[in-house]
Amino acid sequence: MNDGEGRRRATVHDVARQAGVSLATVDRVLNGRPGVRPETIRKVEDAIQVLDFSRDLSASLLARARDLNIRFLIPSGSNEFMARLEEAIGRQARQAAAERVGITSTPIRALDSRDLVAKLDALEAQSCDCVVIVATEDAAVQQAVEQATRRGITVMTLVSDLPGSVRRAFIGIDNIAAGRTAASLLGRFLPQGGKVGVVAGSLGLRDHRERLEGFVAVLRTEFPGLVAVGPVEGHDEASETGEVVQQLLSAHPDLAGLYNLGAGNIGLIRALEGAGRAGTLRVIAHELTPSTSMGLASGAIDVVLDQDPEGEIRAAIAAARQHASGALRVEDGARLAAPIAIGIFLRDNLR
Repeated sequence: MNDGEGRRRATVHDVARQAGVSLATVDRVLNGRPGVRPETIRKVEDAIQVLDFSRDLSASLLARARDLNIRFLIPSGSNEFMARLEEAIGRQARQAAAERVGITSTPIRALDSRDLVAKLDALEAQSCDCVVIVATEDAAVQQAVEQATRRGITVMTLVSDLPGSVRRAFIGIDNIAAGRTAASLLGRFLPQGGKVGVVAGSLGLRDHRERLEGFVAVLRTEFPGLVAVGPVEGHDEASETGEVVQQLLSAHPDLAGLYNLGAGNIGLIRALEGAGRAGTLRVIAHELTPSTSMGLASGAIDVVLDQDPEGEIRAAIAAARQHASGALRVEDGARLAAPIAIGIFLRDNLR
């Protein structure tokens, strides 16, 4: 008989016997609820691995006494990418309603750690099983994530991560790779070298810092003829991004390229057009939105790096369902899934 052929599927009873604990303890570990000693958690997880135990996702959700409730906390404001995330949440919420999954979204003030903390602190486990946040890297946010977790709420990060916290999983692109990609493209667009202006939304966001890290690393090692100027912060707002781009153009009339690793791209385009520089600089931006699509079509932007908001929301919901079913174990967060693929758009493949 082949290995595994005819083998009975392991149950929670088998896990409890293997670990030497009660069924209630196994249930608490599987569902990530507090009150279990670390050594007991390790026993249960070891038993799960030995027995190759997995729970049926659909059956586990059906067995719940109530719906699975997922809350998204999404920054408000003029950031078009966040608006695309909100639209994706709405579409996924309508589809999930028939599967006993309730999905809601609450706006938070963009780049406002205090508002994010207040919204996290207001959540209760009775009405929220999982909260998905676009994290600002702040000690108060880390503490709020820990407190929410202690109340029995699963916390996941979206787009911008909060490593070192007790968040269960991160859903997003590899931002260092995104920055490296931008530098590699600009290096090929500008073989003669020159100055490249760098605009960030906020360096208080880990995703923006990581993009900058990857970008600068490639320039230094592969394209030393390109010199990064900045970064300057536009706080993901169109008007402020336009102002800082105008300042870069005025201070550096010999600027050869521009990399906006944040949002506010309509302001960037207007600044380039107002200075008569649209189409004369090589420009790379993030997220395929109405503004960046317009920039690609007009030639003001050369490349847009996109992170597929629909795919990110689907992945976040899938991760929350896995956790609710017990399929996502405590140590799985960092390797829950491969990063979201980075889309590369030019005018030629603009959809």
